[in-house]
Amino acid sequence: MPARPRMLAAAIAAALALGAQAVPAAAAAPAGPAATEVSRGVEIPAFYTPPAELPAADGTLIRSEHLPLALSLPGLDGPLPGRATRLMYKSTDANGEPVAVTGAYVEPAAKWRGEGPRPLVAVAPGTMGQGDQCAASMALEHPLRLGEGTVSVGYENLSVYRMLLRGIAVVVTDYVGLGTTDRLHTYVNRVDGAHAVLDAVRAARSLDSASVTAGSRVGLFGYSQGGGATAAAAELQPSYAPDVPLAGTYAGAPPADLAEVTEAIDGGDLAGALGWSLNGFLQTEPALRPIADKYLNADGREALADLSTMCVGDALFGYGGADSADWTTTGQSLGDIVRAEPVLRDFLAGQRIGRLRPDSPVRVATGVGDDLVPHGQARQLAVDWCRGGAAVTYTPVLLPGVGSGLLDHFAPLLADQGSAISWLADRLSGEPARSNCRTMPLQP
Repeated sequence: MPARPRMLAAAIAAALALGAQAVPAAAAAPAGPAATEVSRGVEIPAFYTPPAELPAADGTLIRSEHLPLALSLPGLDGPLPGRATRLMYKSTDANGEPVAVTGAYVEPAAKWRGEGPRPLVAVAPGTMGQGDQCAASMALEHPLRLGEGTVSVGYENLSVYRMLLRGIAVVVTDYVGLGTTDRLHTYVNRVDGAHAVLDAVRAARSLDSASVTAGSRVGLFGYSQGGGATAAAAELQPSYAPDVPLAGTYAGAPPADLAEVTEAIDGGDLAGALGWSLNGFLQTEPALRPIADKYLNADGREALADLSTMCVGDALFGYGGADSADWTTTGQSLGDIVRAEPVLRDFLAGQRIGRLRPDSPVRVATGVGDDLVPHGQARQLAVDWCRGGAAVTYTPVLLPGVGSGLLDHFAPLLADQGSAISWLADRLSGEPARSNCRTMPLQP
């Protein structure tokens, strides 16, 4: 579909805000082993191809190598803001199967001036796409890709650098299947996302070059897709990773109820995310395949295949405003099909975040005017956690709407990011969190 002016403005604004440098797609591969895959003109380094055999323990480091940061300045004690290492580590997917996940660890040059040893924050990226070239670890090296067939902006780099300047060590996960060449990225899968985040912490702590240890306080940071992943990780940490106690979790604009999010994004700026969700769900749950075969028409199948190699910029330009009813044999929207098919409805219900209580402090932030990842369902997550007895700091972000679903979703990320990092830094210094659950009825 033709790109709309507001999408182009949003993409350019995001790139300028991050100070990203454009690189041609053909020059994307770093020096080193030969690429094993080319995704939309971008060579995927051999590092991202998992070995045939994986370690048994979750979080075990499989391999690592130096990762050159796009923005790096010489300093007295080493490069600023720090030294980065590309990681591959073992995790477990939603079906209980072993899986290799990639990411990056950055050792900050700045000293940690809070209480206790240097802390560690696991950053769960927001929506990057489904093509392997979209991985957040690659975006640290190439913040902006403008090439033959892809447009990708590493907007998460901003939060990473802000934490590094505070002396906080950062580990970024690429999620299951993003970057690694053996499977598709399971976009917004609750369990896959949570496990990838928690196992990234384990992998970072095992690096010889890392100053963080098992005694370092740990925090989680994520917005949008990342907010869902950190929220799910906070819920699953007590059972999946009791060895990774959390000092605090920031979950911004979390897609906690995918049924509501599906309705909201259909026909909007990020309609392409519907294809990423379906691709991932079909990989995780084979029982959904007959439903897809029943309802997807030729255009729908073509869209899913096309989107499977796209980054978020590609999807904005190619599928912004797409109506899922055009992808189905019956002319029904995906929301209609969810309501009509119990198997699909039950699967999405199983992805719901908010049914378990985090044992550690959580901060839920949501833009009141956000209708891309709807404000109401994010607020409901805070309500559900409060009812379960969790220590919740709920933050509604009040901003005037600009008439663009994408910008009304993206603006709260920037407006609230400093406050979110400060809240998390306080938790990493050992300061207790103050829950505002009692005022929830008065909060928008």
